[in-house]
Amino acid sequence: MQLTNRSQVVVNKQMSFWEKMYLPAVLGGLAITIKHLFRKKVTVKYPEQKREMSGVYRGWHVLKRDEQGRENCTACGLCAVACPAEAITMTAAERKKGEEHLYREEKYAAVYEINMLRCIYCGLCEEACPKEAIFLTDRIVPSDFLRTNFIFGKDKLVEGNTSDTRIDISQRIKAHRKQ
Repeated sequence: MQLTNRSQVVVNKQMSFWEKMYLPAVLGGLAITIKHLFRKKVTVKYPEQKREMSGVYRGWHVLKRDEQGRENCTACGLCAVACPAEAITMTAAERKKGEEHLYREEKYAAVYEINMLRCIYCGLCEEACPKEAIFLTDRIVPSDFLRTNFIFGKDKLVEGNTSDTRIDISQRIKAHRKQ
């Protein structure tokens, strides 16, 4: 009794002596290996040589300051809500009298942390920010052995805390505004 009409005859072809020795397959593999030996090397010896990064590369986050050196972040929480990995946490606080030179608005982020191990570098936080306070730079996040060192607080994120120079994100702002 036949259930379907899709039956197929299988041919049991006998292999030749050379096919049994797998010699053609081994020679084909050797040919591919020899061909790759004479190609240009693509390895970059990192500390000595720096690879040119793409213009849209997203790396280390930075919290920007304005021209007077005040933080742009107003702790609205939109970046934390937009983050699909839930890597951003913040605590808002009210600006006290005499702190006008530190914060632009009356509300500021007293605690702002990004768990860089959870971050997927998607850039949704910088798209969600109405004050253009957070940006992803072209700097590479350094490696480490301890998980706690990957929770970046304001000490590592605020512009000017890690280096004395301002971080140029003008190309990112232009691309961001075009969208």
